[in-house]
Amino acid sequence: MIFSSDAKSWHPTHLLWLLTAWLGTVGNLPLWIAIWRLPETQGLRGAATLLAFFVVVLGILALFLSLVLWPRWLKPLGVLFLIMSAASSYFMLTYGVVIDTSMLINAAQTDVREVRDLLSWSMLASVLLGVVLPGYWWWRQPVRKVRLKSLMGRQLGLAMAALLLATLVFWLAFQDMASLMRNHKPLRYMINPLNSLYASAHLVVGQASKATQPLLPLGEDAQLRHPPASEKDAPLVILVLGETARAANFGLSGYARDTTPALRQLQTQGQLVYFQDVSSCGTSTQASVPCMFSHLGKAQHDRNKLRYESLLDVLHRAGLAVLWIDNQSGCKGVCDRVPQVSTQALQVLGLCKEGECLDEVMLKVLPQQLAALDPVRRARGTVVVMHQMGSHGPAYHKRSPEAFKKFTPECTSSALQTCPTEHIVNTYDNSILYTDHFLASTVGWLQSQSRPTALMYLSDHGESLGEKGLYLHGMPYSMAPKEQTHVPMVVWLSSALQKQRGWSMACLQGQSAKALSHDHLFHSMLGLSQVATSVAKPELDLFAACAPTR
Repeated sequence: MIFSSDAKSWHPTHLLWLLTAWLGTVGNLPLWIAIWRLPETQGLRGAATLLAFFVVVLGILALFLSLVLWPRWLKPLGVLFLIMSAASSYFMLTYGVVIDTSMLINAAQTDVREVRDLLSWSMLASVLLGVVLPGYWWWRQPVRKVRLKSLMGRQLGLAMAALLLATLVFWLAFQDMASLMRNHKPLRYMINPLNSLYASAHLVVGQASKATQPLLPLGEDAQLRHPPASEKDAPLVILVLGETARAANFGLSGYARDTTPALRQLQTQGQLVYFQDVSSCGTSTQASVPCMFSHLGKAQHDRNKLRYESLLDVLHRAGLAVLWIDNQSGCKGVCDRVPQVSTQALQVLGLCKEGECLDEVMLKVLPQQLAALDPVRRARGTVVVMHQMGSHGPAYHKRSPEAFKKFTPECTSSALQTCPTEHIVNTYDNSILYTDHFLASTVGWLQSQSRPTALMYLSDHGESLGEKGLYLHGMPYSMAPKEQTHVPMVVWLSSALQKQRGWSMACLQGQSAKALSHDHLFHSMLGLSQVATSVAKPELDLFAACAPTR
């Protein structure tokens, strides 16, 4: 911190005003662009509403900065706010996202591969123009020494004036501003840097609160309904946890392009069922995966403050062999107490490159990993979760090998807004085509096994490909478009397993048009694995309706 008694040095309050002006204008560029495009801000009255919104935001920022920016931490906090505003602005302008707690969690859990996919020249330019240049100037400015009493009177006076101004303007334009905020909820998540600060505080408090909670056991009475007579009768169930696959581009859902030819062939043969109307728990992996493997269901999970064991703990407690194979950024805590393996360190020729592997690598390592499981548990049955890289963006072009690039030209830039929409869709569709191949290959491998087998596939969330200016995923669920919440799900059962359970694919097909959700996964996996427990809800078990009456 440079303090000076020179009359030409900056008074702390003047620097505060300058930062307020920068954050209110340049730092909130995505907000003003979004408001400018709204029909409510067109015409004379619309312009007045826009002006009122600007004055209110400026007043709120001035109030906030007046209370937190004092000489001792004026420079570092100023730079921090520049970083927050520049980062938020870049992602909001580039991908159409908004900044809330779930988005910050996604950012915090981003691994090296995902960071590499996000890097672009436009991001570098944003950092240079939004952080480096103004931050360097800000840090170099000499600050005048001011008596604390005088500074407090001046700064608190500014805070009061800002509060009164914001309140007065909001009251005068209340009807139009309230309508604007009510009809366009994303606006409330776009005010920099208050959005990031609020989300950060909410995240820290929430995680701190949850960290103090003990892990509560789940399904302590779990046991197998019908233990297999021998190891050759012990079923092998594979759950493929899809990544970023949206139902809208899944060929089996009626999409104009046949992006699922291999699965369609299995469906035509009556071996596979596609469920048409499935909703996700969340719009991000961090939100969806813990919810999918929870017994609570979305409504309770969203407001739950306690820590419970997951579906995998219940399956393990029932005596089954459980394995998690990860080709993504982790299991978000749901597999912490069962055997697990990550593909990040693998270097399989033709499948792995630069620390990232295609999903088929999981199938390649599966036999070896199964053999390493406890043989006593394997004799009762095995459940494997394979967590895909799937269609994770924005580098969709990395999610499919050359042999599956059927739709061209592709978008090879991480700055999706610079690509024509049809190129983005081509690239994304190729990733779905490869997922189709991976799932069909897994079914083929299961068919070669001498024991009863099954496969269930369900994506964690969907994706926006430019509709309404939105890209990627992670929008707050209450305002998320259907592209981010409508997900594909398929089930395949071997003939041996159908015979063993007395189930039929025709019965499952009869449920394919029902409105389902991630809430059904926990209970359906218990049913598919033949685990009985008091926490199971038969009404949410897809297989319960197909069980023969005894």
